[in-house]
Amino acid sequence: MKKFILSALAATLVASPLLAAAPAEAQQRREVTTVRQNNNGRTVVTKRTTVRPNQYRNFRTGQRFDRRYAQNYRVITTYRNYRLAAPPRGSQWVRSGRDALLVNGRGNVVQVRGGAFR
Repeated sequence: MKKFILSALAATLVASPLLAAAPAEAQQRREVTTVRQNNNGRTVVTKRTTVRPNQYRNFRTGQRFDRRYAQNYRVITTYRNYRLAAPPRGSQWVRSGRDALLVNGRGNVVQVRGGAFR
């Protein structure tokens, strides 16, 4: 009985990383099939596969800010609660993960405050 339990435990330890990695890859790869008809009556089937890389980024000063790549994106309106200075006119503080970013009106990162959020 002990040998059976130990072998089952060993098998789960070996197989668990493989099972954990499979759903992550499945989420990144997506296949879309489109079926439509042309004016002449022919049916056209189009298959397209899209792959999403790791979408979150660590932003640095001078980079272009795109909120699609920000983890836990929020606009910070109560900047005093987080000990941040008032943003200049046309700029705003935004949250990306645990960092606070000052983004100007053109969409460039002006300042990064790392670890502003717990």
